[in-house]
Amino acid sequence: MKLTARVSVTAALLALLTLSATGCNRLKARDELNKGVQAFKAAKYEEAINHFQTSINLDPTYPNGQLYLATAYSYQVVPNLDSPENLQIAQKALDGFHAVLDKDPTNQTALKQIASIDRNIKKLDEAKEYEKKVIALDPNDSEAYYTIGVVDWLQAYDNARKILAQNEGGPGGGLTDDGNGNVKKSKQACAALQAANTNLVADGLANLQKAVEINPSYDDAMQYLNLMYRRKADLECNDDAARKADIAQADSWTQKAMGARKENEKKKEEKAGGGVSMN
Repeated sequence: MKLTARVSVTAALLALLTLSATGCNRLKARDELNKGVQAFKAAKYEEAINHFQTSINLDPTYPNGQLYLATAYSYQVVPNLDSPENLQIAQKALDGFHAVLDKDPTNQTALKQIASIDRNIKKLDEAKEYEKKVIALDPNDSEAYYTIGVVDWLQAYDNARKILAQNEGGPGGGLTDDGNGNVKKSKQACAALQAANTNLVADGLANLQKAVEINPSYDDAMQYLNLMYRRKADLECNDDAARKADIAQADSWTQKAMGARKENEKKKEEKAGGGVSMN
């Protein structure tokens, strides 16, 4: 046999062995991924993480491995807990989802998960930015609009709570939010509320209304419209008619939310019962 022929045969054998090893690793990676999914479904998140990590080590190109690993980490994040351990887990989840986005910037699951984790670790402005990225990809995602509205309300409520508690110079000193525009607050407190919450209230109302426009039966969005109009009532300094109009709007959205929730529950019951109806 000529030397050139020997080299060709050797190269072919090496290529075959490489392909076989790659195929074997891919099969093992798939098996580890499946084991991880089963552990995840059983809420055994540490076990799931180990399987997903092994799958990635065996074959970094295998689909969904990184996404599943990050998701398993995200399920261990405790909302509003500032401990170093919790923040470390959150960062591992965020790193995983960002790795997914590095390969696929349009992955909406990763974008939504990052937004959720950011909310859970109180990075509210960052959470809203990622929901906006979801909307850029899908302008009809009512949940993304709703979530931005909820975060706006959380920030506005926190501002109101702090400002009312510091209601120096007002009747009775510090106040607790009464949900009706807080007419007893001082002029200084009202001005502070306007400065802190005007943009948040406007943004929140716009996003929540958009959510309801897309999904007319979105009872949760309607309930937050009620809450946001009560924050708007705080801003009506020296205009009691405007304050009362805001409270009337809030009450109206409460009624709409109750009606929508009742209708949604009815539809769920019909679906659970097979949707059978008699004419």
